[in-house]
Amino acid sequence: MHDTPSIDIITGAWTQLGLDAARIRDAVFVREQGIPADLEWDEEDARCVHVVAYRTTPEREPVATARLLAGGWIGRVAVIKPARRGGLGRRVVEALVEVARHRGDDAARLYSQTYAVPLYEACGFQVVGEPFEEAGIPHIEMVRAF
Repeated sequence: MHDTPSIDIITGAWTQLGLDAARIRDAVFVREQGIPADLEWDEEDARCVHVVAYRTTPEREPVATARLLAGGWIGRVAVIKPARRGGLGRRVVEALVEVARHRGDDAARLYSQTYAVPLYEACGFQVVGEPFEEAGIPHIEMVRAF
């Protein structure tokens, strides 16, 4: 018999969640996608609201993360490879959408990697821009009005 892992979604500051968020982002963006580390890390982390999803099986493991910048901008959405296709990306995005809504932002916005557009559409986002390239990866702007 297999125990179903429990998932905890925690929002907080970089001082609280930064080590776990950085571990996930390093695995996904720097190692897997080949984004240069100097493009991944910036001073915005200290000012953002972060979210980390933890899976307990039985150890507590950080498996997904995202951050919320001023103006409702969501970024750095990442799920480690073994935890994909289980809805964790959607859960961390929804957690930050709620934070943005409660703090009074008029919308949630993001730049989606083009392959991930269906994930964000499932979260209520709509494409509003033209495709562009960032760090060698195709992106497109999306928005979810409140």
